Amino acid sequence: MADVQIRRDGVSFERAWEAADAVPGWMTRAQGRALWDAVQRLGAGQTVVEIGSHKGRSTVILGHAARTVGAKVVAIDPFLEGPPYGGQPTRDAFERNIAAEGLGDVVELVIGYSTELRKTWERPVDLLYIDGKHDYWTYTDDLRWSAFMPEGAEILVHDCFTSVGVTSGTLAKVLASGRLAYVERETSLARFVLRPPAGRDRLRLLAQLPWFARNVVVKGALKVGLRPLAKALGHHSPVGPY
Repeated sequence: MADVQIRRDGVSFERAWEAADAVPGWMTRAQGRALWDAVQRLGAGQTVVEIGSHKGRSTVILGHAARTVGAKVVAIDPFLEGPPYGGQPTRDAFERNIAAEGLGDVVELVIGYSTELRKTWERPVDLLYIDGKHDYWTYTDDLRWSAFMPEGAEILVHDCFTSVGVTSGTLAKVLASGRLAYVERETSLARFVLRPPAGRDRLRLLAQLPWFARNVVVKGALKVGLRPLAKALGHHSPVGPY
């Protein structure tokens, strides 16, 4: 992969989203746009690391965006067997989706656990997208990939305010951090920047907690069959918020 010359051309976001939307997964159009825009802020030769690729819905967006600026994407996933991961069939689907979009020269697949790969990683990372296992311990370990990133680099986190593990990890490792600043979110997709946070950055993060609490209630209501309660809270989908 490192020896492949990446073409600096590509498609528009609309075309990229059309392709990504055909891939099963949990990413909205607006979240896809946020990923696209983050990659557009990179330059030639820079690297995006994606933790948690599944069938490639977000990877297609990242790959097409990377091509337009001459960057590359490293997609990390262990492709665990069994639900909800899918094992080898999920990996096969990922590889088909990347090949169908002609992104084999842009996207490098690395199979393994992000928590183990991090221990021997040596390459710089310019943009990090975290959508791996959502428990507190894995997520907070994934934040440690920031050690390979320069000041001012961005970290995007999916399900940041819809998962108890991810939200609690964010409060523990970002709110109290002297290195990560919360910037904004697109529904549950949050954007952080590697820079010393100001007081207003911490206040913006704390201001998301009522929305997180609402999402927890919605997910609980759907789990026990109380869809009218979820609808009363503004959630009209049969699946939980993401």
